[in-house]
This record gives sequence, C-alpha cells and structure tokens, in this order.
Amino acid sequence: MKFDRRELAGAVADLGVFVPIAVALIVSNGLSATAVLLPAGLLYLAAALVYRLPVPVQPLKAFGAIAIAKGLGSDEIAAGALLLGAMFLLAGRLGILDLLAKAFPRSLVRGVQLTVGLLFLKIAWGLVTDPPKSFAEHALASSWALPLGILVLVLALTLRRYAISILLVGSGIVVALVLAGGQLELGPSPLTVPSLSGGVLLTALTVLVLPQAPLSFANSCLATADAARVYFGEDGSRVRPGRLATTFGTANLLAGAISGMPVCHGAGGMTAHYKFGARTAAAPLIMGASILVLAVCFGAGLAQVLPAFPLPVLAGLLATAGLLHIALLRDLRGARDWALALLVGGIGFEVNLLWALAAGLAAWWIPYGFDRLQARTASA
Repeated sequence: MKFDRRELAGAVADLGVFVPIAVALIVSNGLSATAVLLPAGLLYLAAALVYRLPVPVQPLKAFGAIAIAKGLGSDEIAAGALLLGAMFLLAGRLGILDLLAKAFPRSLVRGVQLTVGLLFLKIAWGLVTDPPKSFAEHALASSWALPLGILVLVLALTLRRYAISILLVGSGIVVALVLAGGQLELGPSPLTVPSLSGGVLLTALTVLVLPQAPLSFANSCLATADAARVYFGEDGSRVRPGRLATTFGTANLLAGAISGMPVCHGAGGMTAHYKFGARTAAAPLIMGASILVLAVCFGAGLAQVLPAFPLPVLAGLLATAGLLHIALLRDLRGARDWALALLVGGIGFEVNLLWALAAGLAAWWIPYGFDRLQARTASA
C-alpha cells in the first residue's frame, strides 16, 4: 500500500454518486446519517482487506432512486437491504454467480459498462440542471451550476494525473463548511432497529429489490470484476463476482439491521478510483476510515452540512467517471461485439438492465446454438 497524493486523489474521485443519494436518504427519507454512512465505511475497509485493490463502495442506485421518489420510510428501506443482502450473500457463497458469469461474453459486459457510463452522465446533468430537493437550499441556479460543472469536468479530465480531485473535493468541503459548518454537532445520530411486517417485506421485495437485483448482478458483480481484470491484470483475479456479492451482501445485512443505506460495489466507481490514481488498498482504507469518522464523530449534524456541498463538483467528477468508464469499450473488436455492446447499453439506459441482459444473451447465444446445430447436422 502507498499512502500518497495519488491514492488520496483516487479515493475521493467517486463521491459523485455517493453524496447525492446519501444526502437524499438522510434529508428526504429520514434515515440516520450515522446509519447511512456506517455500512459504507465498514464495506470500504472490508474491500481493502479482502481485495487489496481500490474496489469501490456505492449506494444502490435504482433502489435509492425508487425509495427517494416514492418517499419510502426507513422500515421499507431496511427490509429491502435485508432481503437483497441475504439474496446476494447466499448466491455468492454457493458459487452461483461465478457460474452464471461464464454465460456472459465480454461484449455483453461492455454493454453493461456503457449503460453505467451513460447513467453517470445523466445523473451528472440532472445535478446541475434540476438539483435534487435535498440540495435546494444551497443549490446554484442552472445558469451558474452548468458552466461550473463543465469547468470541473474539463479540469478533472485534463489534470487528473496531477491529483486535481483532491483540490476539487477539498474546495467543496470548504464551501460546505462556510455555508453550513455552524450546524455541525459532535457525536453520532441515533440508530434504530427496523419494524418489519409482512406488508413491509412485500413492499420492499416488489418495489425495491426486484428492480435493483439485475443491476446489482450486472454492474456490482459482473462489470466490476471485469473492470478489475482490465485495470489490474492478474491481481484483479481476486475480484470475482461471487466474492463481490458476498462482501456487499454482508454489508447490506448490517445496513438493514440498523435502518441504514444499502450499498454495493460498482464498475463505474472502480474506473473513478483507478483513473484518478488509486492503485492499492490505501484508497479504500482512506475512504473507509474517513466515512467512519464522519459517521461516529459528526453524524448528529451531517443532515444540515452535507446538502451544502456544491453540486457542480459532484456533477463534474461523476461525468468524468462516466466518460472514462465508457472508454472501456475501446478493446472491442469486430462488428458483432460492437453491435451487442451498443444493443445492451442502449436498452439498459433507455429501459432497464433486466431487459438489456435478456436481449444480449439471446442475441449472443441463439446464433451460437444455430451454428452448433448446423455443424452437427452437416457432420451427420
């Protein structure tokens, strides 16, 4: 491990997804700030120890977006975390996901990564043109936020080798403290045990878990493992789909038990960490320790301070990660691979990843089956 400025720059580069969803769940859905941050911090530390690489930790994007849009309470969110955690922990430990992963060709995985990159760009655009309600008090008008977000994007793309993300995130922290630092309080916010019932579990399963599960399988497991191999070669072989499911599944059992924020890994986060300089377990250790300090020492006042973080910084970093993540498609060869990746990416972005995976598998394996059948017929 190397604790230097490049590791620190890579560590903070993935805040564009983390902060908006975390803030919305705290402010809009009433979750405890400490409960939101604690599972993420512990999963970052676990990722550092298990994988010894900058494996990211992110909120569940579809899960979080639905919970925020529908105004679901902490009980439904906790039930969803428990169900999803148990599902992926079991699938990971039984080796089911490693077996399933063999059915997915590289071009299909690239399509999933294209979907994630496009979603990052969409979220970044929304942050500066239609700020989330939870940031409304301190959000800039879009006439200011959009050009500032583009400036952050240009700086992040052109100067990322010089650890520019440290300066950008540091500036954002200073702005947040100037605007709302007087509301900081020492100590954690209260933790609560969820109240579960049949109705709560059913709502969580149908509204939250089922839409999220395909995304978690495709992005958190398949695409993250693939990105690790692309960026780290043989060292990336430690990052397998089943192990990823096991680590974030376990973290979600904790998140559900304390009514916290469900978390996962993510291929886009892997790109953000790597492209801004992270190469070792130092980056997730830095993030994990920092998040735990915030959760335990300042959780009581974070609901007032976090919404003051400037959205153009988050949007610019997120858009940078999205563009760099889409660049993974560069290693595709041949019209068939490109067509499949674009098909999966387009359907995943416009509809959802469940339909994208189904279409991609059919487009790949049905012609393969016909070819095998014709070969057998000819040999007979």
